[in-house]
Amino acid sequence: MQPAPAPRAPVRILAIEDDPLLAAHIDSHLGQRGFAVTVRHDAKDVAALVRDGGFDLVLLDILLPDSNGLDMLAELRRRQRVPVILMSALGAEQDRIVGFSQGADDYLPKPFSMGEMDVRIDAILRRVAYERAERKGHEEHEELGQALGLTFDPVRSDVCNNGTWADLTSTEYRILETLLHSPNEVLSKTFLYQQALHRAYSIHDRSLDMHVSHIRRKLQGIGYSAGRVETVRGAGYVLKRVTP
Repeated sequence: MQPAPAPRAPVRILAIEDDPLLAAHIDSHLGQRGFAVTVRHDAKDVAALVRDGGFDLVLLDILLPDSNGLDMLAELRRRQRVPVILMSALGAEQDRIVGFSQGADDYLPKPFSMGEMDVRIDAILRRVAYERAERKGHEEHEELGQALGLTFDPVRSDVCNNGTWADLTSTEYRILETLLHSPNEVLSKTFLYQQALHRAYSIHDRSLDMHVSHIRRKLQGIGYSAGRVETVRGAGYVLKRVTP
C-alpha cells in the first residue's frame, strides 16, 4: 500500500487591523475557510513578522495607531514579495492610486463584506499559484533543455542553440516540448496528436510527420546536433540525446 500524500499546509494570512471587532470578524471568517490567520492591531514588529512568518498574503489597514499603512507597505515592498491587500475607509480615487503606486496588489474600501474580501483574496491566491507554476515550468524547461544542450523559451515558443533561434511554429514547438518532457521515451502518434496538435489521430493524417520533418530541418539549420527526434516505426517518436 502506498503512503498517503502529505497534507497541504494551510494558506497563511497576516491581518493588520486596529479595529478589534473587524479584526476578530476577519480572523473568525478566514479561519472557518481553513486559512491560518495571524492578527496584529498595530505595526509593531510587523516587518520582522512578515520576514520570518512565511505568509502567503497580508491584509493591511492604512490607518494604524502607530504607523501609516502606506509607509509599512513601502517597507514591506523593499524586502518582501508577499501580496498585500490594503484596507481603508479612505476610498477616494487618489488614495487608491497612491496605494497601488506603493505596490499594493488590491484595495478593499471600508466598509466591506466578507464575501467581497473572499473574492479578492481568492483572485490573488489564484494569480500567485499560477505565477509559481509558471516559474516552476520555466525551471523545468531550463533543466531539461540544458540536459539536451538546447534552450527552450515557452513565451517565444521557440528553441535556441548558441544564440541562434530555430524559428519554430507554435505547433512545432508544442511537439518538441512534449517530447522534451519525456526524454528517451517513445510517445505514440495518438498521444502527440492530442497533446500538441489538439485533435484526434487519423491513420491517413500525415500532419505530425510533416511537422517533425520541419523540426529536424530547423534544428539542423541552427547547428544543433546534441539531440535528435527519432522515428520508432509503428510506435511514434522519441527525443534522444546523441552520444558523441
